[in-house]
Amino acid sequence: MLASFLAAFFFALNATFSGRNARAHGPARANIGRLIVAAILLGAFAHTLGHGFTSASVGWFFLSGVIGMGLGDLGVYAALPLLGSRLTVLMTQCLAAPIAAGGEWLWLDTRLTGTQIFWGLVILAGVALALMPSKASPAKVAIKPIGFLFGLIAAAGQGLGALVSRKGGLIADAAGEATHNATFGLNAAYQRILAGLIFASLWFLALRLLRRSPAASTHAAPSHATITPEKCHVIRDTSPAVPPAVAPLNVRLIFANGLIGPVLGVGSYQWALATAPSGLVLPIVATTPLFAIPLAWWLEGDKPSRRTLIGSIVAVAGCIALTLSR
Repeated sequence: MLASFLAAFFFALNATFSGRNARAHGPARANIGRLIVAAILLGAFAHTLGHGFTSASVGWFFLSGVIGMGLGDLGVYAALPLLGSRLTVLMTQCLAAPIAAGGEWLWLDTRLTGTQIFWGLVILAGVALALMPSKASPAKVAIKPIGFLFGLIAAAGQGLGALVSRKGGLIADAAGEATHNATFGLNAAYQRILAGLIFASLWFLALRLLRRSPAASTHAAPSHATITPEKCHVIRDTSPAVPPAVAPLNVRLIFANGLIGPVLGVGSYQWALATAPSGLVLPIVATTPLFAIPLAWWLEGDKPSRRTLIGSIVAVAGCIALTLSR
């Protein structure tokens, strides 16, 4: 369970760097840049101190990366402009856990105790209380129903990606590999990140080719509508049709974004999934936005509301109880 808490902490810390990275370099360059950094760092570790591609579960972790970091992330990016960040995170985090737990029960016959299910639900309820938009804190965008479909895709991607990772860990364990340690988690993260990098690169390349195609040029609106993978819908750009200057790379920012999230965060996440059922890991990882609250308060002066604090306390209490439950 320690690995689950570490994953939530590193993901929360990484949120600050991700925002700064995206603002400095644009979403596409920021995403590809952090994945390249992570692939290099994790690859250097995996092919020296780890087992590289020799594990019996390589194919499963690649598939997990395509599902979770590929399709799941696209669902998140598509839902954000339609639901806002709060509802998107809420759907993704709170639906991923039951999807993964249900899938693991049906496929791998992993059964949680009634006590574990109860405290997992308490954690998700606390997260929902903290993040749910209200009259005092409404969503920042006009909510559109299609966004809930993308939110479901995002949640399914995260939940099913975790389920496939669990399958990979069990196969590796059956093959006699040492799976209950951080080394295995970092090695699995390497394979998963590599799949995510390949998927994201092909996605951005396809979008670039579509933008350059004659059909896209013929049907382009006078306002120079462009399609971005982060939004997955047409955005009206009223600026002149002049190619923007490419901003210089902030290498330290990209390195920090790649190290904290994809390396330490995903490494801890894979380590957690190798040692505990996804139905226990994902509720704790769902507290990532709550870990981000004190960081945002400290770094950006964003003071949380009373309801957010109450929801955070409920979720943290649920995490403690879940850790102690049997």
